[in-house]
Amino acid sequence: MDDQSGLNATRVSRNITVPASAIPAGVPAVLESSSNALPVTVAGARHSMGGQSLPPAGGVAIALGKAASASPADDGVYRTGAGSRWRDVIARLDTQGLSPLVMQSNCDFSVGGSISVNAHGWAVPHGPLGSTVKQLRVMLADGSRVTCSPTQGPELFSACLGGYGLMGVLLDADLQAAPNVMLQRAQEDLAADDFAERFQHRVHAPDVEMAYGRLSMARARFMEEALLVSHTPVPDAEGALPPARTSGHMEGISRRIFRAQTGSEPGKQFRWRAEKHLAPSPLSTRNSLLNVSVKSFAPFDDHRTDILHEYFVPPAALNTFLVACRRLIPASDQDLLNCTLRWVEADPISLLSFAPEPRIALVMLFSQEKTPTAEADMTALTRSLIDVALSLGGSFYLPYRLHARPDQLRRAYPGLERFVALKRQWDPHLRFRNQMWDAWLARI
Repeated sequence: MDDQSGLNATRVSRNITVPASAIPAGVPAVLESSSNALPVTVAGARHSMGGQSLPPAGGVAIALGKAASASPADDGVYRTGAGSRWRDVIARLDTQGLSPLVMQSNCDFSVGGSISVNAHGWAVPHGPLGSTVKQLRVMLADGSRVTCSPTQGPELFSACLGGYGLMGVLLDADLQAAPNVMLQRAQEDLAADDFAERFQHRVHAPDVEMAYGRLSMARARFMEEALLVSHTPVPDAEGALPPARTSGHMEGISRRIFRAQTGSEPGKQFRWRAEKHLAPSPLSTRNSLLNVSVKSFAPFDDHRTDILHEYFVPPAALNTFLVACRRLIPASDQDLLNCTLRWVEADPISLLSFAPEPRIALVMLFSQEKTPTAEADMTALTRSLIDVALSLGGSFYLPYRLHARPDQLRRAYPGLERFVALKRQWDPHLRFRNQMWDAWLARI
């Protein structure tokens, strides 16, 4: 088996998909039928990149089958199974005039996986997905099923949000929805050094529903130009909203433009001009903006892989971080294809919070060769960028390559020791393990 990186091929003893209807009995049955020495990892789409969704070699891999996509509840709260894919949740909520308040930025992933990494999106001004979770049902290693929330079992709740499935199996979740509305797109061209101040103002404007930024990847003015895109409700929109659209012809064209920049300065310059001047339709429903597949950007070259980094820095420190990026990234052998800027409100809930105060997230997508030399170079670059983020009071995201040093991990996540202690309390035999646990946490 492998994860999204294509760099973690792992031989497992069993690879099992448990249908949604059979999860309450099926997962305990797998645990009972497997040797107590075998680690078990439960996953969804396995889009992580460092083995967080894979068991250690010889372990047992469980995938949760798709569940009922979204059952409405009171006050705009909906319940969905952990195995549900966001595309199915969107389709169900779309018929109810609702939309996920916060979700991962693409629709291919499972809800349980998104909760397990505490994904953030580009709805503003909101914290990560965990800030919209009202309640979780979790199966612990002993087979017991418990309900947790900010007021009921709050410590288990805070450990499951961004807990990478190490506390137990997420069964379902109650999440906050938002009204699905027609939105109008606006775009501003800015110098990158002016972005942070303008972004803070824009995301807190009362009429802005969604917003993000982009930086130029062209080496001629690397990370010096920015775009700020925001979406506001169309006033007095009349008539029924159209169904959420899915990927189509324009996404295919976008993919070719996006991929043409790999290893090509003219390609990067053309992509930036296209980003600035070939804007999509100015009107879209909220659900259509969320209903975008990661396949829209998938690589064509089997000898390369896409590797994501994410850094979370205080808004006042963004320009200093960009100065370091302009120095470190071009000096490496890595090809940065994209950097999206997102707003993340403070997250006081998750034990492994990456945004204890408001942060600007820099989501970087690199195209990396699948060679040991490229991997060593990426390791060095990652550690250098983490050092800069930490020096500015920021942090880094955990679902990607396991390149961080132990001291960097501890500085970024002060709740780490408590997290590990709770893991050992609720799973004393360490049945639920993944490669992140073995690489980083087992010795804490």
